[in-house]
Amino acid sequence: MADIRVIIPAINEGDSIGKVISELPEHVTEIIVADNGSQDDTAENARKAGATVVTETRKGYGYACLKGLEYISKQSKVPDIIVFIDGDYSDYPEELDKVVAPILENDVDFVVGARKKSLREPGSMTPQQVFGNQLATFLMRVLFRSRFTDLGPFRAIKYEKLKELGMQDTTYGWTVEMQLKILRKKMSYAEIPVRYKRRIGVSKVSGTVKGTIFAGIKILGWIFKYSLK
Repeated sequence: MADIRVIIPAINEGDSIGKVISELPEHVTEIIVADNGSQDDTAENARKAGATVVTETRKGYGYACLKGLEYISKQSKVPDIIVFIDGDYSDYPEELDKVVAPILENDVDFVVGARKKSLREPGSMTPQQVFGNQLATFLMRVLFRSRFTDLGPFRAIKYEKLKELGMQDTTYGWTVEMQLKILRKKMSYAEIPVRYKRRIGVSKVSGTVKGTIFAGIKILGWIFKYSLK
């Protein structure tokens, strides 16, 4: 059985975090919730649901993911696969087996869960999210001959390959940085269609004008930075 660790970056997801944890497959080795300075009962509810909780007070999606990876790097046993999933219950945690299948069955290095329109609940992605994804993946196709169609947060990667990437982004550019580095290092990848539903609570990114603009700038910044290398 593969050693699979799940990292869930979370901030003020007290109403949803327990649902996410409880619906992940039982064979997952460990679930790590990286609490990014929540002011509610996110950490308490995560522990009650059986997750390990690590705390990162520096605000940022990437900071939270990096904190989870720091915790894993200090464990005596090395995992085979790292899965990232959001804590807002917009993904379907039970689809983890579908997301990791290309790694286990075909030795693929990286898999992203693609939120296909036909599988999305109406209103689950804002117009600016849809446009941003389309623009980013279009540019990646043009500049890097990429086959990616989404920057979805539900993703799986071999742990050793993840370490090779040397992830750096501390905020909203985390997902696109990972995919650009996969392309640059010519690692194998696949997309698996996944369902997507309305999140519980308000998005920290697409739910605010500031968040939307900042995320867009970060994503495009990474793409153009790599296009010049």
